[in-house]
Amino acid sequence: MGKKAIVVGASSGIGKQLAIGLVQLGYTVGITGRREELLDEMARLHPDTMIPYSFDCISEQVLDHLEVLVQKLGGLDLYIHSSGTGDLNESLDYTVEERTNSLNVAAFTKTIGWAYKYFQRQGHGHLVGISSIGGLRGSGVAPAYNASKAYQINYLEGLRQKSKKSNVPLVITDVRPGFVDTDMAKGDGQFWVATPTKAAKQIIRAILRKKERVYVTKRWTIFAIILKILPNWIYKRL
Repeated sequence: MGKKAIVVGASSGIGKQLAIGLVQLGYTVGITGRREELLDEMARLHPDTMIPYSFDCISEQVLDHLEVLVQKLGGLDLYIHSSGTGDLNESLDYTVEERTNSLNVAAFTKTIGWAYKYFQRQGHGHLVGISSIGGLRGSGVAPAYNASKAYQINYLEGLRQKSKKSNVPLVITDVRPGFVDTDMAKGDGQFWVATPTKAAKQIIRAILRKKERVYVTKRWTIFAIILKILPNWIYKRL
């Protein structure tokens, strides 16, 4: 039997292209998202290898939905969390910050934790979280977004450490994209903007190589190094 995967946030952007790429590798893929019509449209093109199941990650029943989807798949080998949100919010409108934290922190923790425990019980599995290069430093124009991505980076690192100490051979991959041409890319001054297809190809390559972390596209690795070592007195003036 072929391998089984779930892609959360598969209705568009990177998640959609990841689901398509996994099907091409022989996976049966459970695709989730809020926009049911887009999921159904994808599944019609791949009726034997895509199982659509629409739900919202912030719903109280999200873990029940994931359990149902695993049953439909008949198992799970790879879980990819590609669901997230973020808006420019220089005015610090709390509704914007709350929406970001609800999905990027609370829902992320709930679903990633579920996947980790599922794989731990199973004794194997590969967990992938799509964080962001934005998680490396704070942002004056999108404070909650960058902070939430920093949370995701550290949460995934914590799970990797936990897995190592428990001697359960789980693979945990932290994907840190730069600018990708999706609805998430907001604001002026964007550069090195990748297409979702190109980003997905590099992510799948990292998954196959069982990488612990990867910058997408690869050139963002250089930017990340500079960003990390940039002194605070310079960074806060940018």
